[in-house]
Order: sequence, then structure tokens, then C-alpha cells
Amino acid sequence: MSTHESMTQAQHDALAAELAELEGPKRVAIVEAIATARGFGDLSENFAYHDAKNEQGLLERRITIIRSRLETAQIVEQSADGVVGVGSVVEIEDESGERMEVEISSVGGVSPDSPLGGALVGAAVGDTVVVRAPRGSWQARVVAVK
Repeated sequence: MSTHESMTQAQHDALAAELAELEGPKRVAIVEAIATARGFGDLSENFAYHDAKNEQGLLERRITIIRSRLETAQIVEQSADGVVGVGSVVEIEDESGERMEVEISSVGGVSPDSPLGGALVGAAVGDTVVVRAPRGSWQARVVAVK
């Protein structure tokens, strides 16, 4: 994996907002759930307590992941000239005429480092790209870039 993650300012802001929610209200709710479950008695057979502790572990892991992504983020400008870049929403058509829409994003979309993302970055409307995927190569035509 690369040492930085490319994302638009809007994607960075969305991750930062998620982090604030997780570190604030979500963390407080889990601490309260643990305290309430502790009041139920014997912790060895207290399923509410164990569930809350497990949820706390998952929350803290997600917080660590988001912090790391934000620390290594490289903010890129979204392309406005019809060329596919990070942050672009791209409509493509495969060889069989099937269309799909993908977002080029390290944050919940098609990564620019993936076979599809790598093939699309830098392409423009009307271009046909070759996607070299583990299961074989295929072609896609760029129909629209938003």
C-alpha cells in the first residue's frame, strides 16, 4: 500500500466528520453501555457487558484506522476538465454494453491504485481503457465523467 492516500477535500472532510462522531457521541454511548452492563452483576456470564466491550474494541479500531488515513491523506483537486481523477464519478460501458457508475476514491469507492481505477485515471470521455485484472483483461469505454 502507498504511504499516502489521495482524496478530495470533500472526502477528507467526510472522514473527519465520521471521526468526530466516533470519538464523541459513539464513544460516550459505549462507555455508558459498559457501565450499565457492569451493574447487572457477575461479568463472567454477563453477555451485555461482553457485547459492549466487543463493540468498544471495534469502535477504537475504526478510530485508529480513520486517524491513520487522515494523517497520510494527500488532498487532490477534483478534475473539472472531463478527465478522470480522484473524486470523479465515472460512467463506463464494458465490452458487452453493460454500463456502471463508479467513483474514483480511496474512501469508499474504486481505489485509484486498483486495476479499474488505475486504468481510468487520466482517461477522458470517449476513451477506451484496458483493465488488467487478476481474472483477465477487459475493456471499458468512458461514457461520462462527473
